Amino acid sequence: MVPVLIGLVIAFVMVAIWGSRGRRDCRWRLDRSRAEPGRDFYRCAACGAERQVPKGRPPRRCALETDA
Repeated sequence: MVPVLIGLVIAFVMVAIWGSRGRRDCRWRLDRSRAEPGRDFYRCAACGAERQVPKGRPPRRCALETDA
């Protein structure tokens, strides 16, 4: 029982440390009306950041981390 409990604690800590840190705060929404040809335009619903990215590749990092 104790080894299982220790394993669960270790797994929880690993997920907390390495789990999608870069996307935690931003919630990206696609806006096709503002996109340039061959690109997608995204706006974050949480912080208001805006990004033009290659078509089909949504932003992967939080704008609060990359703009600071």
